[in-house]
Amino acid sequence: MSTIARKILLNPGPATTTDTVKMAQVVPDICPREKEFAGLMAGLRKDLLKVVHADPEKYTAVLFCGSGTINLDVCLNSLLPAGKKVLIVNNGAYSQRAVEICQYYHLPHINLAFAFDQRPDMNKVEETLAANDDISIVYTTHNETGTGLLNPIRELGDMAHHHNAIFVVDTTSTLAMRPIDIQKDNIDFCMASAQKGLMAMTGLSFVIGNRLYIEKSKEYPTRSYYCNLYLQYEYFEKTGEMHFTPPVQTIYATIQALKEYFAEGEQAKWERHTRVFHALQRGVDELGFISVIPEEWRAGLVVAVYYPDDPHWDFEKIHDYCYERGFTIYPGKISGSNTFRLCALGSIDVDDIAAFFKVFKAALASCGVAMPVQYQKRGLCE
Repeated sequence: MSTIARKILLNPGPATTTDTVKMAQVVPDICPREKEFAGLMAGLRKDLLKVVHADPEKYTAVLFCGSGTINLDVCLNSLLPAGKKVLIVNNGAYSQRAVEICQYYHLPHINLAFAFDQRPDMNKVEETLAANDDISIVYTTHNETGTGLLNPIRELGDMAHHHNAIFVVDTTSTLAMRPIDIQKDNIDFCMASAQKGLMAMTGLSFVIGNRLYIEKSKEYPTRSYYCNLYLQYEYFEKTGEMHFTPPVQTIYATIQALKEYFAEGEQAKWERHTRVFHALQRGVDELGFISVIPEEWRAGLVVAVYYPDDPHWDFEKIHDYCYERGFTIYPGKISGSNTFRLCALGSIDVDDIAAFFKVFKAALASCGVAMPVQYQKRGLCE
């Protein structure tokens, strides 16, 4: 095998992959309608259930060709009965994306918005559910990837079920990283894409959810053809195939990535991501950067910090300096605030982070940014 240049991606996905996952894509050409390929997808779907400890009698995994946003679209447009509403518990850019999907489909919804750096007020969630008995979906994001804020999904799911609503969670940036138990966490539907926690390639996304609710959704208004959950589920159940052309090479890579996931182990993998996160957090703290999210609310996967008040700070120049040396950093995603992110995803460990901070400090020095970095108003970004 030829040597593949290793890049350290500190963006929130796609993630740094192993060479074995990359090379798993190099396979003989195959028509995806062959029984052999359908068998591969059947095994993949079963393995995805194992990642979230889902009982295959109660839950199933439905595959889609697309980026992670396709999952949000699929769940919101497919699982809402006529005459019912979605409650979106919204404290960040990715829950806001769910609001936008509801707006585009003209789905009745309540946008229960909170500050991007605050956990949801559970009393307000309870009050909203009690005042709206037509809410049938409660939706939120597990790790708000724009900030690294961890939402209390187990408690939200319990509240949703108490009010006879299903609970849908965007776990795109936690699944296969933070341990998830779909039943204990009161989740009816969760989702991810292959290039995030599984450390595979882009192009394959999946919804893991309750079979009963998928089958009920057959009777709901149909709002999309390509992105209809029941249509894709039914086709898998009848034929073992995706209704439309699957991302063939990405599926081979994902199968390999799952083998590596199980070989590493759920807990060991989470411990690795945790030590990478702590190394990132420690590095920015030592440099004086102010973090967006308080320590007790962090998901342990994304470090989001404010730009310093330094006339020499130039994110693009610092990004390019790091990129030329094999490290990718990522801009923030907080409306009205200047931030950037360092993420603990992918096949990386603390040695990679030590190497990164040597380069990052050199990047700051090359731009003339004072170290430790300075803020005129500590804790504020205006």
